[in-house]
Amino acid sequence: MLNFAEQYEAFRRRDPAWDGVVFVAVKSTGIYCRPVCRARTPLARNVQFHRSAASAEQAGFRPCLRCRPETAPFCPAWKGTRTTVERALKMIEAGALDRENLEQLAERLGIGSRHLSRLFMEHLDASPLQIALSLRVRRAKLLLDHTDHSIQCIARQAGFSSARRLNSAFKRTYGWLPSAGRSSTGSRKQ
Repeated sequence: MLNFAEQYEAFRRRDPAWDGVVFVAVKSTGIYCRPVCRARTPLARNVQFHRSAASAEQAGFRPCLRCRPETAPFCPAWKGTRTTVERALKMIEAGALDRENLEQLAERLGIGSRHLSRLFMEHLDASPLQIALSLRVRRAKLLLDHTDHSIQCIARQAGFSSARRLNSAFKRTYGWLPSAGRSSTGSRKQ
């Protein structure tokens, strides 16, 4: 962290680089703000700096109603619906849509499946199922390139319900079947 004078100068300039990194508590008002807040800059003797909104609240300060510091960058509330999409992506990468359907995933996130699909289209221009399929194909390609497992085994490990589904996905994505790709590159062991 910078010393007090450097922090205060950044606050006085309303430096956006500090937004979400430091919080400014004003002793005379009992309020804490983001460094970009448009409220009048308090005197240096009335200011304390905190590393988090929680720290400022713990010290007895209330959030500013103008700049809403509890929604500063890096807070889930600031990221809005992107937070839900990021949580869903982590679950999909962990194989959630390999084991369950879209409705079950949405239920785990506390939203409806149609809303989840809308959020994915808004943030990623793809549906959750398209993302899951893309991840499965990528896992299968890695297994195909680095192991000598059978196509059936690769399909199961990558999250496909059958080798036929794997073949279909590969044909759509790459324009060739997994077995053709293996025979042209040769199988390699890790």
